[in-house]
Amino acid sequence: MSGGNAPTTWTSLRPALNPAVLLTLSRMKFSTMTPVQATSIPLFLAKKDVAAEAVTGSGKTLAFVVPLLHTLLSLESPPKKHDVGGIIISPTRELASQISEVIEEFLQESKSITQLLLIGGKPLETDLSLFEEKGANIIVATPGRLEDILSGKSKSVPTALRNGIKALEILVLDEADRLLSLGFEASISSILSLLPKQRRTGLFSATQTKDVEKLIRAGLRNPVLISVKEKDQPNSTERTPSTLANYYIINEPRDKFANLVNFLSDPLRESEKLMVFFATCACVEYFSIILERLLKQLKIFAIHGKKSKRHRVFEDFRKAPTGLLVCTDVMARGIDIPEVNWVLQFDPPSNAEAFVHRCGRTARIGHAGTAVLFFLPTEDAYVDFIIINQKVTLKEMPAPRFQNKSNLVSQLRDWQKNDRTVFDLANRAFVSFVQAYSKHECKYVLRLKDFPFGELAMAFGLLKMPRMPELKSVRIQGFSKGQHHLNEIKYKDKLKEKARQEKLKVFQETGSWPGMKKGPTAIRNPSTQAWSNKVDQKVQKQLRAKKKQLKKRKGHEKDDNDQPSSESRFSEGPCTSQDDIDELEMDYKMLKKIRRGKMSKEEFDKEIDLDIDLDPTETNTE
Repeated sequence: MSGGNAPTTWTSLRPALNPAVLLTLSRMKFSTMTPVQATSIPLFLAKKDVAAEAVTGSGKTLAFVVPLLHTLLSLESPPKKHDVGGIIISPTRELASQISEVIEEFLQESKSITQLLLIGGKPLETDLSLFEEKGANIIVATPGRLEDILSGKSKSVPTALRNGIKALEILVLDEADRLLSLGFEASISSILSLLPKQRRTGLFSATQTKDVEKLIRAGLRNPVLISVKEKDQPNSTERTPSTLANYYIINEPRDKFANLVNFLSDPLRESEKLMVFFATCACVEYFSIILERLLKQLKIFAIHGKKSKRHRVFEDFRKAPTGLLVCTDVMARGIDIPEVNWVLQFDPPSNAEAFVHRCGRTARIGHAGTAVLFFLPTEDAYVDFIIINQKVTLKEMPAPRFQNKSNLVSQLRDWQKNDRTVFDLANRAFVSFVQAYSKHECKYVLRLKDFPFGELAMAFGLLKMPRMPELKSVRIQGFSKGQHHLNEIKYKDKLKEKARQEKLKVFQETGSWPGMKKGPTAIRNPSTQAWSNKVDQKVQKQLRAKKKQLKKRKGHEKDDNDQPSSESRFSEGPCTSQDDIDELEMDYKMLKKIRRGKMSKEEFDKEIDLDIDLDPTETNTE
């Protein structure tokens, strides 16, 4: 069954909605139903199970809240204090809280119905005590907390709750695809096994994946399947609203962050509400601080999955008339924030479906909105991938012009030099960004080997390339190291700096950095091993490896003269010509000069380019 009929007035529904529900809808100025509401609510009222697929921002919340409240208010006798007539399961705390707020609006006109929000963040015993004391006819919960309570994992299930769920009328699984993608399949299965079989079940999702179809078969009885299209595009395959304009910008790697800053610096942004998505929590931590310093005219909010008190930040942003929310994909699903004008994606999301859900934070319920994705030149194939995979059309937008890009990099570096906290955040952000990129589900489209490490590190304002496995055997281009001794960078926080100095002193005395693992891989005290010996070991290791590679290559040439030349076959790996071996031999001879005092360490550094860094305080990015 597909939806797409003209919106219907609430008063035209049959059976007629409860007067208290109609009064709240009128007060909230919802005069007509959206297609998903007009299609699914009559089925709920007719006691059918419903599995609805509709584009994000189409009004799915009211599509299950309205029939749930009508059903409970229309019972022959009002539900008792502990009778749980409805359960709504949501994937995140923010979305669950938002649904609870919508229900609270209706309960102002319906004092006989109560609700309870179960989302974690407080002791389990507190929730159980609250239910025993006040009861609840509607429970809005995240799957983990609800499973813990119903299964008695942490404490035996109260008799009142065990008996109360026997009165269950309606179960709703909101954002079902997100519930499964977040790994809640086992929790959902456990919850379904603990609930009464005689119930109505509603499943709402923006996408119908194979896992969602499996959940439909397991949790719903002969459901009516609904796929709702927009009223003015009944034959469209687009998975975003028609009121949403989707764009992309091709950015040179070194200019990527500068282009974002320039975009946000437009005076028009001061009167708008915007969201910027970053790949990782560490990126949110770093760039929120940087953007707050650069964009004095904008109020900056920051949310990610590891951030404490994120619910309070979320509420502050929702109520703010303007501002910029810097966030991860924790804000990508189901969150309804009034009148978001722009959604900016600093990088491709971890999976293609998240792209649609990020975009869906704007252009909600008929409002207009714009989404922009920031690409690198090497990522242009992702445009076609989104068009084919997610059925979303993207148009190119010219990159904003930023006149002082080099000055921006200098500014970022200055902030890091003046505060080690910012230095740490920058390094962690870049490391996490690269690691997230390497785990992208579209790794054949967004290839790590095409990643411009050096230029993007400059865009992040790094003083030095951090050590990480992804950079092994990679020739870094486009990066110039900051002229600053990293050990001299201090924390502005006096307590943190004092602790660092104490650790530094221990390291200088013992050769072991406090907290770092000991053993064969532990860093040794430079004073216990001569600098020349360290370089000696590294040069000899490289020499042995290259000689071995050269020998192997000559063997290939001898065995198979019809194969492509060795130069072409080995062009992507390290250089292995005899000239390279000779050059390395020359480096080794220079090393011997150092030992005999005929060459200084500084002169040797200028002659060869070896990445030797033995100071853990300069590479600790965690």
